[in-house]
Amino acid sequence: MDSQGQTTSLQRLENVEKRIVKVLELAGGVMDELASPVGPRKDLVQNHCLEFMQLIKDIQVALRDEIKSACEYRPFEKCDYGPRIANEICFKKVEYVMSQLEAMKQTIDEHNAAA
Repeated sequence: MDSQGQTTSLQRLENVEKRIVKVLELAGGVMDELASPVGPRKDLVQNHCLEFMQLIKDIQVALRDEIKSACEYRPFEKCDYGPRIANEICFKKVEYVMSQLEAMKQTIDEHNAAA
């Protein structure tokens, strides 16, 4: 990923962060309105709730796009994490098979000794 792509991605994530702050401000405004001694203004609460829901949808879409974009990112060519983990898994599988074979051998030896 080039630096331009990183900058763009970081800017998009920063915009998401600003939307999250706005969502929290809207939620706080609704709570203040609901706690008002004169009672809540229905139109204000309704507008805040509509804006809140729209911002939540926008945040979800933006984060989904960023996650998808990150998943499409190709790791460094010299990164050996994937092969190393696959090797460790194979090693554990071989260890397990060896332990099972050893147990089978022990059972066969016990059976032969008893016969």
